Amino acid sequence: MGYEFDWSGVLNLKLWGSALSITLSYAAATIIGGMLIGVVLGVLMLSPRLWVRAPASGYVQLFRCTPLMVQIVWFYYALPIIAGFSISAWIAGGLGLTLYMGAFCAEIFRAGVISIDKGQWNAARALGMSYLKMMRHIILPQAARRMVPPFVNQSVLQLKNTSLLYVVAVPDLMYKSYEIAASTYRPLETYTVVAFIYFLILYPLTKLAKRLEARVDR
Repeated sequence: MGYEFDWSGVLNLKLWGSALSITLSYAAATIIGGMLIGVVLGVLMLSPRLWVRAPASGYVQLFRCTPLMVQIVWFYYALPIIAGFSISAWIAGGLGLTLYMGAFCAEIFRAGVISIDKGQWNAARALGMSYLKMMRHIILPQAARRMVPPFVNQSVLQLKNTSLLYVVAVPDLMYKSYEIAASTYRPLETYTVVAFIYFLILYPLTKLAKRLEARVDR
């Protein structure tokens, strides 16, 4: 017995448009916030002082080594108990995504800086440059070029990670798909549509990441 597709209740552009705007807004805000956190933490992780480096490294390991879904749920349910005040699902989801992104961006920044050949560092020191001048004029311009592809790749992953917002009922694409599937009894059509939407957004970004990687390798 063949399955008969029915797209009439699924192709609601208004519903999908609203959910897509939430998904893209979360992705953009948490990517920017995560990159800012990552740069700060990356600088701290490069410090020769253990008391500066250790807390930043601990943060990175904590968020990289625990599932993002657990983090979002913890911020929504556990943090209010500890802090003594409630936070909305929107804030809990954004906080989890931003801090998670920050941990990965910090490692990307650190890896980009230490990937620069030691000869570059030694040459800058031989010229009498201070640490800040050396980073600004010699190291970071070269490292930034190597950081761009992994930053783009991580941003692609972050956009997919927004699908976990459904666990705290933020009405993003994934949560909206659950609602539509439940109301229309058409889960196959619903999840086909949401997969197609994600593909249309993410495929150009993955192609961009590959082009950037090819440029760096030249």
